[in-house]
Amino acid sequence: MVRLLIVAGIGCFFLASQIFWMQSLGEIGSKLISGKRRRQGLAVSGAILYVGLLAYNILWAQRSPSPTSLTLGTFLLEVPLRWWVFSSLLGFALLLPFGIAQRVYRASRRARRKLRPETSSNLATPSLPSRRSFLSNTALAVGGAPFVACGYGFLFGRLDFETSFVRLKLDRLPGSFEGFRIAQLSDIHISPFMGTREIRKVVGMTNALKADLVVLTGDYVTWDPTAQGTVVEALSGLAAPYGIYGCLGNHEMWTHTQASITRLFAAQGTKILRQQRAPIQVGNESLNLIGVDFQTHRGMGRHRVGYVRGYLEGVDRLINPESVNILLSHNPNTFDEAAARGIDLSLAGHTHGGQISLEFISPELSPARLFTPYVEGYFRKPGGQLYVNRGIGTIGVPIRFDAPPEITVFELTRGA
Repeated sequence: MVRLLIVAGIGCFFLASQIFWMQSLGEIGSKLISGKRRRQGLAVSGAILYVGLLAYNILWAQRSPSPTSLTLGTFLLEVPLRWWVFSSLLGFALLLPFGIAQRVYRASRRARRKLRPETSSNLATPSLPSRRSFLSNTALAVGGAPFVACGYGFLFGRLDFETSFVRLKLDRLPGSFEGFRIAQLSDIHISPFMGTREIRKVVGMTNALKADLVVLTGDYVTWDPTAQGTVVEALSGLAAPYGIYGCLGNHEMWTHTQASITRLFAAQGTKILRQQRAPIQVGNESLNLIGVDFQTHRGMGRHRVGYVRGYLEGVDRLINPESVNILLSHNPNTFDEAAARGIDLSLAGHTHGGQISLEFISPELSPARLFTPYVEGYFRKPGGQLYVNRGIGTIGVPIRFDAPPEITVFELTRGA
């Protein structure tokens, strides 16, 4: 029942936003386009185009295999609708306070007229044109900003790969690992918007960092299981002296590709750790690398895929108390339990750094904060440390804003 109400609420909000923007476009068109018939013709053409794109994306695009490069068809038939829907929803949400404030103000004026009729002539004095113009222009800027920002996020933000250099101090680090470098990639999400060409570019950037070890922290595919072979092949160029290791994400669960993609990676020389550990040996000393499948306290999907009552159950058998333990876990919410169990370092992804984040305005303006306090970057608490990588790809809308795709390279050093 609660889920039904939420879906109904989202549907009503979407419908209200589309009606609002259609009316707004109609008002703009009436000012810019002369001739009633011409305006009506453009309005009908626009409505047919909108309904056609909506039908295509709902009925066809989601059922056909997803291309692994940005084709002309995808660019013309899918990108415009995704950009429009997301931008219009966000713009409408930002304009709601203006509309509510305006209605409250008008209601208060009417109430004052009824209560104090003798002042109605003063209250009826129209607002100064400059004030009306200022408010109108402010509302237009606020409502239009998401359309511009999302356009930037698609054209530039989603491909603005950033390399983060992080020095990690581990007080139990063996001397042989002083200066040891680990590169992390996460959330590849192969799709038309993160195709093989872009993935190979990331692979080249990663190899240029000269890391000793490369780790992958899940979500290689998006919704299409047939893309698993392509993403594995695109990542096969990764090279590091001490190997390539990884764990699986929630999208491997949802697409039922956990076993098959693990085999494909193994054939390319990449070891996916599924409730497993692997020693990383330098001379006579080693690190203990642990990998787990995706885990969550929130049931996801029809069969509550990935749901666990307690995080990291059974991981104790994988921990080496005599060694530094590094955990690869797609979901950063496992960090609290990892630290409590004495796992020195956790590497995670999953959040995309919010993907579309406004944390430069407020720390709370990130969608990822709805399900984790560990949105991006470095965290520390007694018992362990965590780094959350922003990932490479996108999900839902192919847009990144204030959360650029990230390649992380860690340099390990001994210290508290």
